[in-house]
Amino acid sequence: MQFSESSIVLLAIALSLGLLIGVERGFKYRDQKEGSRVAGLRTYGLISLLGAVSAMLSESLGSYLLGVFFAALAFALTASYVVNSTRERASLTSLIASLLAFCYGAMVMLGYVVEASSLAVITTLLLSLKGELHRWLWLIEKKELWAALELLLISVVILSVIPNEDMGPWDALNPYEIWWMVVLISSISFVSYFAMKFAGARKGIMATALFAGFASSTALTLQFSRMAKQVPAASPLLAAGVLFACGTMYPRVLLVASVINPDLLMPLAIPTLTMVVLTYLPAFWLWYRGNQSVPEDIAPPASPLSMWSALGFGLLLTAILLLSSGLQATLGDTGILILAAASGVADVDPINLSLSGMSRENLALETAVLGIVIAASVNGLLKAGLTVGIGGKAMLIRASIPLMIASAVGLLLALVI
Repeated sequence: MQFSESSIVLLAIALSLGLLIGVERGFKYRDQKEGSRVAGLRTYGLISLLGAVSAMLSESLGSYLLGVFFAALAFALTASYVVNSTRERASLTSLIASLLAFCYGAMVMLGYVVEASSLAVITTLLLSLKGELHRWLWLIEKKELWAALELLLISVVILSVIPNEDMGPWDALNPYEIWWMVVLISSISFVSYFAMKFAGARKGIMATALFAGFASSTALTLQFSRMAKQVPAASPLLAAGVLFACGTMYPRVLLVASVINPDLLMPLAIPTLTMVVLTYLPAFWLWYRGNQSVPEDIAPPASPLSMWSALGFGLLLTAILLLSSGLQATLGDTGILILAAASGVADVDPINLSLSGMSRENLALETAVLGIVIAASVNGLLKAGLTVGIGGKAMLIRASIPLMIASAVGLLLALVI
């Protein structure tokens, strides 16, 4: 067996991954006397190197050899752990980290360099966060643990078995996409609860808005409106978060349309950028005033998860999808603008992609621009209705009216220009 240049590089990578874990373990137990630890800095590097060499030998001498080396290492480390545990407190975590270092070295030599490197970094980070993780564990309440398990149930378990295909009248319903919206709303509810609990009301609300604005402004609008009803004192910041999240839709619409057809950039820029300004200006004002008037010690909502609210929106979305598809089937493709309005009730992106592509062929630019703005305006009006319908008077002036003004002005500009 000869060492090639690539083999030397892989061995060096394997050694460095072991040393990375060893640095964290060595730093943590640097005050202990020599020989009292399961493994030290050099030992972790050698263990990872052993894994790489074992993988090399197993390729030529038989795959069983890798298992033999791993079993021998596990036996030696366990014996060392047992001996140390009889004299003083020993760390089982260090034993597990040593076995992982061996595995990462073997993975590197077997071609999984990126995966092994990523896992080694995650392992080192997890090892270094022992104190923080234990503090968070003491801060978690039973209802929060149950909420996390519920979120995992509806996302990891239920979402994986729901069919991802169009069905129902006019093939309007995709169960996977509808349930994904339920998961998204529940996730935003979960994130906003813990953001407010650990970062405070001011930072937590805005952090959630920035997190969810790029994922689903509709989901965030629903969740923040519900929170405004439960926590009226935080409504200025919640309204600012809604406007920030909703405002991200307009530049996204402009960007997608102009990428598909650059000729749409100039005629679409005026109405969409105007809608951005009319949404962001009150958002910045509410954020500024909210930071001055909203107390930092506002308690988060009573529950981390709003499952019933999310399920209710799922039913509403189902009804909206049926209505918009029914309008399209009844009126046909001749009513492009009516179709844009009906599609905008559910989602702006599909009709934006469709009209932008059609404008490159046989659809007039003016019609495409008007249809895209109509969809965006209708979507904005839907969110305005959600804020006042769920959040009540606290969200009417702060969020609902700015969204209605932005939608109306953008539509007017698209009609005039």
